[in-house]
Amino acid sequence: MSDERRGIGSIEVGGKLLHALVDNGAPLSLGELAKRAGMSSAKAHPYLVSYGKIGLVQQDPITGQYELGSFALQMGLISLQMLDPIRIAIPEVITLGGQLGHTAAIASLGTYGPTIVFINESSQPIHVNIRAGTAMPLLRTSTGRSFAAYLAPTEVERLLASEPPHESQFGGRYKALTRKEIDKMLAEVREHGMSRAVDEPVSGISSVAAPVFDRHGKIILVVTSIGPSGTLDARWDSLIAHDLKQCARRISARLGHNERASPSGQG
Repeated sequence: MSDERRGIGSIEVGGKLLHALVDNGAPLSLGELAKRAGMSSAKAHPYLVSYGKIGLVQQDPITGQYELGSFALQMGLISLQMLDPIRIAIPEVITLGGQLGHTAAIASLGTYGPTIVFINESSQPIHVNIRAGTAMPLLRTSTGRSFAAYLAPTEVERLLASEPPHESQFGGRYKALTRKEIDKMLAEVREHGMSRAVDEPVSGISSVAAPVFDRHGKIILVVTSIGPSGTLDARWDSLIAHDLKQCARRISARLGHNERASPSGQG
């Protein structure tokens, strides 16, 4: 869908006032707020009156300065609650990284596919540029494969269509896979309750990954261990694989996932 969809211009204009309040992090006078939003005080005032009526902003009765209102704060709290899975997963992944001696990461599903949201780097260097915000190819990485195995087929197709057709940020070219090869790959992930990538997407680097599910049995995160191919044992029955899956299971349990009752079980 095109990004040029029709919107409501006045909402976007007024939104500049909210952005200014958030960016400042403290109350502002009408004049200063309008200035930061790039408009006159006369233009800004009606927006602030309307935002005040719905609780997005509030005005201090003594100083006359504006700050975010109760409804805006409620929206922020809800947003923070949505980040709870990551908050819960981070301590587990830090422990996992120390336990395995390899880099450990958490990925969530972003606009452009599986995206690293936290990385705990080990003392063993990995010569690949992975950091928070890195989007991982869906079929060339263990992280992506874990997502692909448990997402709806239509979502998998959408994500594949949004990826570059030949090259990635990791260099090299995508290997063309037939539908039969993809189905077999993802069935293998579901069979073992984890995924692996040996010398992919970069030669000399391997990884293993496991899915994290919420209380509805929906995949919400993927935990990945990454390291040099010579030291990271990516076999399905390796100690790394076992510890990784146990880590993912503990996080899933904290999120209310019932492995026995859910058809998405982690194997």
